[in-house]
Amino acid sequence: LHLAAQAGVRYSIYNPSIYFDSNLKGFFNILKIAQENKIKHFIFASTSSVYGLKKKYPISEKDSSDKPLSFYAATKKCNEVLAFSFSNIYKLPCTGLRFFTVYGPYGRPDMALFKWTKAMLENSPIKLYNNGNHFRDFTYIDDVTDYIRKIVSKKPKLEIPYQIFNIGNSKPYKITKMIEYLKFFLKNKNPKIKFEPMQIGDVYKTHSNSKKIMKYTKNKSKISLKIGIQNFIKWYKSYF
Repeated sequence: LHLAAQAGVRYSIYNPSIYFDSNLKGFFNILKIAQENKIKHFIFASTSSVYGLKKKYPISEKDSSDKPLSFYAATKKCNEVLAFSFSNIYKLPCTGLRFFTVYGPYGRPDMALFKWTKAMLENSPIKLYNNGNHFRDFTYIDDVTDYIRKIVSKKPKLEIPYQIFNIGNSKPYKITKMIEYLKFFLKNKNPKIKFEPMQIGDVYKTHSNSKKIMKYTKNKSKISLKIGIQNFIKWYKSYF
């Protein structure tokens, strides 16, 4: 189960070589080790960022993913292609998971929820890119791990043993909804908002069609954004 990578769209704009080393060379090393040791099922993290800009939603695995907008997304798309080739040549069973905005306790400190919670508690300003007009398919970490647990023992049974799944909540929220919930759970702390333009490599909206993984695992996402943020706030206050 390979979830390690250099993550994040914005950092990849300024430090692409780090992504090349971790996400391409590093991924190849793990893939080769899996093949040499005859691993029964190689599961790896991809990202919704591979889809780039879309005009129709929700996005399914059948939609094009050959025009990623950031170098981060490009490296993750390369991971999928490399894994497919190993599945074809060495019959290594591979499953790629395209995650949609995963959040929750112990999450990445560079993500909006983490940064905004910290800023609001410290009465510091928060940045809203695209003037707050982003939509994201927020997926709570417990839902992600539920899906992963259910697919570990279900390796692909195709002629080329390779498959890709969207892992999302299938319900996009405007990014400002997160701020509303933060204000509520942080006892009406009013954030100082600094509006910023759209960043290069970013996308306006993510919205997953996760019917494929739901059917495959007989499972579906359960945690709403409101409950997920409440859980995060409890963790953040206890941890820090």
